[in-house]
Amino acid sequence: MSTTDDKFYRARITKRVDFAPDLWSIRIQPGGEFKFAPGQYATLGVQGETKCSERPYSIVSSPHESEIEFFFELVSEGELTPLLYKLREGDELFMRKASKGRFTLDTSRGRNNHLMVSTVTGVAPFVSWVRTMFKDWKEGRFAGDQNLFLLNGASRSWEFGYADELQQFAAEAPWFKYVATVSRPHEYDSWTGEWGRVDDLLRKYTDAWGISGANAVGYLCGHPGMVANSIGILNRIGFTKEIMKEEVYWIPSKEPAHKGV
Repeated sequence: MSTTDDKFYRARITKRVDFAPDLWSIRIQPGGEFKFAPGQYATLGVQGETKCSERPYSIVSSPHESEIEFFFELVSEGELTPLLYKLREGDELFMRKASKGRFTLDTSRGRNNHLMVSTVTGVAPFVSWVRTMFKDWKEGRFAGDQNLFLLNGASRSWEFGYADELQQFAAEAPWFKYVATVSRPHEYDSWTGEWGRVDDLLRKYTDAWGISGANAVGYLCGHPGMVANSIGILNRIGFTKEIMKEEVYWIPSKEPAHKGV
């Protein structure tokens, strides 16, 4: 990949935060104008020994921010995340100049309830949504007439890169509800939140929140098993294919094909 290619920026890492040995975030200065809608992704690239590897990654940051943020999980056998993992503040990487993706908030169907379900790094697009809407709400551009309900699952509590931030939003914004759940609470004695797989909690919280396929749009992002299980559960309470969006972060039993490898 040429550094002069008009499709790419040479972006620079301005901040790195490690949440766990295999989970981290970076913020980058893209090196030029980069427009995106909350929920879209950017394609990042790193030059390896023999070629430049590229993959799409969901954007965590809001379009209101001057830097672009990403949340990664290390896949040791993956092509790109081991290269990204080595990068530190000040290092450069490639980024395509155009954003892509359709995993955006759907307000076109006359429904103002939005059920969001994620695992680990799958929370990234939802953080972008909430950051953007919260700022718009505080500054009078959003009336608070869209209700967001987020179930965020992980195996262990330290895999929640954004739980504190999301809890703060939920404490202040009446239009946002947030629940984090861990499937292995016994590995972290001080965890006091929900426990169980996020898809196992779907019926509990859709009932509690009064959400069904009659009044909400569903959004699923992250582990392919979670996405498949959640589709089946949501189908049974009236969510059809037309009112659900999915982002699967890899394809089981095949070379990882999307976001996070």
